[in-house]
Amino acid sequence: MRIALFVTCLADTLFPEAATATVRLLERLGHQVDFPTDQTCCGQMHVNTGYPDEAVRLVRRHVRVFAPYDVVVAPSGSCVGSVRHQHPMVARRAGDDALASRAAEVGRRTYELSELLVDVLGVTDVGAYYPHRVTYHPTCHSLRLLRVGDRPLRLLRAVRGLDLVELPQAEQCCGFGGTFAVKNADTSTAMLADKMRHVLATRADVCTAGDASCLMHIGGGLSRLRAGVRTVHLAEILAATEADTDPPGGRDRTGPASRDTAAVAR
Repeated sequence: MRIALFVTCLADTLFPEAATATVRLLERLGHQVDFPTDQTCCGQMHVNTGYPDEAVRLVRRHVRVFAPYDVVVAPSGSCVGSVRHQHPMVARRAGDDALASRAAEVGRRTYELSELLVDVLGVTDVGAYYPHRVTYHPTCHSLRLLRVGDRPLRLLRAVRGLDLVELPQAEQCCGFGGTFAVKNADTSTAMLADKMRHVLATRADVCTAGDASCLMHIGGGLSRLRAGVRTVHLAEILAATEADTDPPGGRDRTGPASRDTAAVAR
């Protein structure tokens, strides 16, 4: 089975540790992962901000780059959601039915990491070790668009040393929403304050999720609170083992949240 890594823009430019952890994990499970160097942005931000015509070339390139692979994996529910649901729509809107058909086929073979592990590879215990108290935030696209369900939680429950605590009101949006956080900063900040309050209530050391974008938003707010809670991508936790002298522990991530976050959270 030929597996390709779709790295995504955010992982490539800001959070490469999530991408390298994805590869490290899959290689540990005995799979070879290719990284097609011709890949670019999938076009999600173009579509979401009202520029679907500008996304057509990106969709065409994405299909060409990833069509040869049996499976495509990305450390992002948001981008996988775009590939599956937006790409065929963008192609049909442009009047290119052949591209829409090819895009749909690539989309059917494109998986968010927890989907790939549980549904395709058939594993929940990936041999990870992560001795921290962790809470999980289900991101909107993975929850509502991909419907990953409890797959990430099943993977986390099998991690040795990990104390998994339930996040109150877990299904509430963190307020990021791509450009929503920029165009509606006050509303986004208020939503983030609610999310941070629930994270802090768990007394967790780490908040994890399957999307770097949400972790960037939540981590940015938590860093401004100086709360001592780190944000760590799910892939980093699953890639950690006892052999690691310093298991990946995440880092403070800055996002578009206002510096008034601390006041709102109080």
